[in-house]
Amino acid sequence: MYLMKDITRDGDPVLRQVAAKVTFPLSEADQKLAHDMMEYLVVSQVPESAEKYGLRPGVGLAAPQVGVSEMMAAVLVPGAEEDAKPLFKEVIINPVIVSHSVQSAALSEGEGCLSVDHDLPGYVVRHDRITVRYQDVTGKTHKIRLRDYPAIVCQHEIDHLNGHLYYDLINQKDPYQLTDKNTILID
Repeated sequence: MYLMKDITRDGDPVLRQVAAKVTFPLSEADQKLAHDMMEYLVVSQVPESAEKYGLRPGVGLAAPQVGVSEMMAAVLVPGAEEDAKPLFKEVIINPVIVSHSVQSAALSEGEGCLSVDHDLPGYVVRHDRITVRYQDVTGKTHKIRLRDYPAIVCQHEIDHLNGHLYYDLINQKDPYQLTDKNTILID
């Protein structure tokens, strides 16, 4: 399992590289990478476990964030209720956003990142709805439509795979300015 010491921090060049496409069948190393990234998310979302291992809670973890420049990310968006089924739980490999809404959305409290140790305030404006095509760990291709928070999380992780960090999207002059008045703020 990954610990916070294993998370690549802002400033490391791997976070700014475009990751390499993953080939199938997955190597043992890639199978372990997929398992360990998802395990981090599962353990980090349980307050007692997060405290025990000193983990910052996460809903997404991309391979570059653990020093591997490959197109793979784990996503675990919990349900609204404590014991609810996750809204989205998958290791997405070679993901591509194939379509998106014109409607924009941003998290009202802004975004954070396991690789960025300090808060950077401001709205990160993204698409409210996206359709993502990706492969799972078996190589099977999926196409899924996501909206609101799960869509934002997936866009954040896909950005990691393309060498972008969330704060690249914050308006540097006015961090809380929304250029599109129709942007939805998600709590």
